[in-house]
Amino acid sequence: MSSSMIIAICAIALLVLLFLKVPVYIAVLGASALYFLLTPGANPIIFAQQAITGVESISLLAIPFFVCAGIVMNYTGVTSRIMDFCSVLTGRMSGGLAQVNILLSTLMGGLSGSNIADAAMEAKMMVPEMEKAGFSKSFSTVVTAVSSMITPLIPPGIAMILYGCLANVSIGKLFVSGLGVGATLCIAEMVLTAVISKKRGYKPMRTEKITRQEFTKAAKPAILPLCLPVLLIGGIRLGIFTATEGGAVAIVYALLLGIGFKELKAKDMAVALKETVTTTASVMLIVSAAAVFSWILTREKIPQALTAWMMATISNKYVFLLAVNVFLIIVGMFIEGNASMIILVPLLAPIAASYGINEIQFAMVYIFNNAIGAFSPPMGTLMFVTCGITGCKTKDFIKEAVPYYILLVVVLLLLTYCPFFTTALVNLIY
Repeated sequence: MSSSMIIAICAIALLVLLFLKVPVYIAVLGASALYFLLTPGANPIIFAQQAITGVESISLLAIPFFVCAGIVMNYTGVTSRIMDFCSVLTGRMSGGLAQVNILLSTLMGGLSGSNIADAAMEAKMMVPEMEKAGFSKSFSTVVTAVSSMITPLIPPGIAMILYGCLANVSIGKLFVSGLGVGATLCIAEMVLTAVISKKRGYKPMRTEKITRQEFTKAAKPAILPLCLPVLLIGGIRLGIFTATEGGAVAIVYALLLGIGFKELKAKDMAVALKETVTTTASVMLIVSAAAVFSWILTREKIPQALTAWMMATISNKYVFLLAVNVFLIIVGMFIEGNASMIILVPLLAPIAASYGINEIQFAMVYIFNNAIGAFSPPMGTLMFVTCGITGCKTKDFIKEAVPYYILLVVVLLLLTYCPFFTTALVNLIY
């Protein structure tokens, strides 16, 4: 059997397993194991070696550290403090609570790093309050889901750590770029939400101007938690610690906040550590499987062949970026973001580099596409998580989300064809 036939069989097996909703790491390992069984001379020992060595990267230690820091933050009352601060900042804007929802996701993104965790938390906290204030269930659910897209774009987003490890890109630079991209999406969502809210008569939470005393009262408890992203990026840029060591710093910082706020109990810490272990294990199993899969791609010289074909077929980088966007959005509608990342980043990142596309720009475009996929039917995780918690029907969600889908495409095109939005902060700081 020819090597191309074997690769085709393995690819089909992988896709079938993914569509059957088999856990991602099992699907990837299964397809990889099939390759070793069918390929003459392929040593099965390499399968085990690659699976083990794939998770030995020091950079990957950042994942459990930041996951733990984010979970600990949720048990220290940080979320409620930041929500009060957001309420003060956006209280006079049209669609007050919806604006709070978006800004809360943006600020919490710098603490939790997980869009699913953020979506679940806000679906429980914000949607009932929005419904009491007169917002429809479908609109409240859509705003919660679309605002959670900002979370993986804000440091320390887990998606950026994974991409940096897979494509050998500076995680510190990705963190800095994420600040600009996340802020761009936040502002765009708030503007669109204000327009929709004004049209529907969703009133602000308050009409009178906020006093200095009220602002100070809301800002004081939120200042220390909001300093975490600044502390991380500043420390990484000044060379005080690496991105991985920054994760350990984040845990210590979260624990100090818990002690200072007097809200972190021993039983909460035990639950937080348990959640950290389960979340980290699921991510690291995927990374381990990805290492085996990447070895197979390298052995068969698939990235090189695909690069040569793309260069011969597509004449310039702008057409390539458009084709990648369309492809990734379609893939994201069916396959979970981390799964597509471990399969496609080793293929697409070298091709983007051969076209002369900035590695940071391409990374943020890729991560943004993943975020759109998580928001989109038929298998969007953010859509199902939020609808499952709020009880919103999927058809109502999709209908309500149409203006936001249009907005996301516009922002994606800005990131794709205007490098300023992804590289300006990186160039300024680095």
